[in-house]
Amino acid sequence: MNRAPITKNKTVLAAITCHSFWGMSFMASRVALDAAPVFLVLSHRFLLAFLLMTLLRFTRLVDCNLRKKALLPLLLLGLFQPVCYFFGEQYGLLHSSTIFSGVMIALIPIAATLAAIPVLGEKPTLRQFACSLLSVGGVIGIGLLTRSSGSLDWIGLAGLLLAVFSAMSFLLLARGIADRYTPFERTYAMVCVGALVFSLLALLTVRGDVAAYLRPLGEHSYRIAIGFLGICCSVLCFFLSSYVITDLPVAKASIFANLSTAVSVFVGAVFLHEPFSFVGLICCVLILLGIYGVNAPDTRSKKKE
Repeated sequence: MNRAPITKNKTVLAAITCHSFWGMSFMASRVALDAAPVFLVLSHRFLLAFLLMTLLRFTRLVDCNLRKKALLPLLLLGLFQPVCYFFGEQYGLLHSSTIFSGVMIALIPIAATLAAIPVLGEKPTLRQFACSLLSVGGVIGIGLLTRSSGSLDWIGLAGLLLAVFSAMSFLLLARGIADRYTPFERTYAMVCVGALVFSLLALLTVRGDVAAYLRPLGEHSYRIAIGFLGICCSVLCFFLSSYVITDLPVAKASIFANLSTAVSVFVGAVFLHEPFSFVGLICCVLILLGIYGVNAPDTRSKKKE
């Protein structure tokens, strides 16, 4: 009788943990990007994740058996997230204003929820859709409070559209193949594809100079940042997100992404002494209320039963 609520609570806890770590990841990214170009950071991050997951796979402590399983869906999963998403997000942030990029990324849960209706047959309730808009409104509000920098051009727009499309496609595909591949198998494919693609791009960045590729690893702060990004934000968070999308429909799973924004605001205020206003607090509350509203149980359906 109590197994379903317990499972739901574990899934929600996994989603909160996942997006809380992602909300804190910007601090580690700042440290890493001060020492190395973006593709070197991504290469080191996903190579570390790949090595760790490979060790776990051969210990047989995890459920991973890809024999006689189609690899194309897993390759597509890895291309959508992290490869295409990181491409789109990085170039979108570089070639657009802070406000516009924040608004575009905040639209991912809405886009995924709408796409899941025809693709997966998942129909959100009116309350869930309204609460999604409430949470997105909180993210947009925080974006408006942020000092806008940069100007939008076609590269920035194309990059942000690619990020939104990639994140949406990842959620739909991950949900669609959840019954055929374990969370570990999906996560392993994602870090494998990420490690391969970003390492090739990193070697192109340093023109094949292995010494230049390894040089940032000599800095202690860089190693700590890469450790956090590789272990916590890639292995742990990708695994938890795969676990969450297995148990929750797209509308419920995707809305937790906005929690990362709220966490990043608090982390920035506490650790980096960034400004934090009462309006910012209200926006964070809106985000949390929206997430709760999307995932709250439907009392009307319980009454009918």
